[in-house]
Amino acid sequence: MSQQAEAHLRRAQAARAAGRSAEAAEAYEALLALRPDLPDTWFNLAMMRRASGRPLEALDAYAEALTRKVSGPEEVHLNRAVILSDDLGRADEAEAELLLALALRPGWVPALLNLGNLHEDRGDRPAARDVYARALEAAGPQDRALALSRLANATRFTSPDDPLIDRLRDLLSCTADASERAELGFALGRALDEVEAFDAAFDAYAAANQDSRRATGARYDRAAQEAFVDRSIAAFDRPATGVSGARPPVFILGMFRSGSTLVERILAAHSQVVSGGELGLLPALARRIAGYPEAAATAGDADLVTWRADYLAGVRDARGDTGLVTDKRPDNFLHVGLIKRLLPDAIIIHTVRDARDVCLSNLFLHLDPSMPWAMDLGDAAHWLGQHDRLTAHWKALYPDILTVSYDALVADFETETRRILEHCGLDWEPGVLDFHAAKGAVRTASVWQVRQPIYSRSSGRWCNYQDRIGDLLAALA
Repeated sequence: MSQQAEAHLRRAQAARAAGRSAEAAEAYEALLALRPDLPDTWFNLAMMRRASGRPLEALDAYAEALTRKVSGPEEVHLNRAVILSDDLGRADEAEAELLLALALRPGWVPALLNLGNLHEDRGDRPAARDVYARALEAAGPQDRALALSRLANATRFTSPDDPLIDRLRDLLSCTADASERAELGFALGRALDEVEAFDAAFDAYAAANQDSRRATGARYDRAAQEAFVDRSIAAFDRPATGVSGARPPVFILGMFRSGSTLVERILAAHSQVVSGGELGLLPALARRIAGYPEAAATAGDADLVTWRADYLAGVRDARGDTGLVTDKRPDNFLHVGLIKRLLPDAIIIHTVRDARDVCLSNLFLHLDPSMPWAMDLGDAAHWLGQHDRLTAHWKALYPDILTVSYDALVADFETETRRILEHCGLDWEPGVLDFHAAKGAVRTASVWQVRQPIYSRSSGRWCNYQDRIGDLLAALA
């Protein structure tokens, strides 16, 4: 390798180690311009392109790695499947890539787990369970906890004596790894909740959250969150005006587990709407803006034009350019100021739910460690308080933000649905009432709930745990 090529490689490696994915991708591209015959470098370029928000270009780089006979091609097919499913919403193509991976390496557990997850996204429970059972049979010690947990999470439980519950408990009793214990504990908690063994379920969830903290080291910084909200309120102190000149998505935001998925699925059942799912574009843009949020509040027109174009291009890449797209990323409530600076005419729907139910529901989810507030009811109550403080500010600036209560929606479904469609400028279509029958993949923790007709049994769920959540009730009082 020439000195120039070596220099590009060193720069790519340094940038990658420092988490500067865009810079790493640029350096890999420069290296490949000199030495296009390096399949592993094409693989690394693909990873950095995806990390820097360029999924289509990542697919191209992975294809080039395959053409140049990269070692471990099954891993390339798996990574392509993840991009197609998670970033681009192209479930059928994702499945084809997973099948190619499994043809190259039959019984490969990572591919089986992703295939099972894809079936879950489509609402095909029997297919998901079948694939997870295959994964469990093929799993070695390092994969057994995850495979068993996935199988349990795709199972409907009707009895506390279900043998699968015993298997979860047995594996928990002999597993020391905190990450594996967290997977098993959340699955056990869900199973016990479903059979109404509420005390045992709460114990399982509490232990799972403790294990998750041990595994990830995640901690919620209450002071830092308060400071961010203070800065956002101070920075965005007046409403943005004008029009964007583009048709923006419908932003659906709020607390996780507050009904945002239900609202999105109702809209997605409309003939003029394309479901965007939980797009990561806006948080990624916020992370790119040095000095955020103040820099976003004071940015000039040139920066705003660039950021708007980047965001809208990401939406088009992910979901095409036909129809009204939804961007259902609940924690975008942090970035309403940025949304309105980029897209002053953006339509925003804010979902809310009984505070006791929403905090408890988050505690019961195995969320990403980037959401450490969900691992403790006190922290969840604090996060909710900061959410309420910030969204009150946004609504004072932008009274056109529509608030949708999950509890009101399930109690009077048609009335609330008509209000949602009217807010989005959409004509009434009776088919939206049958949202649960709509085709297409759904990537959310609520994947099974939104495959059912509307129901109200999740409202007041906290009552099942009233004796165990005294601290939460006191914090919310």
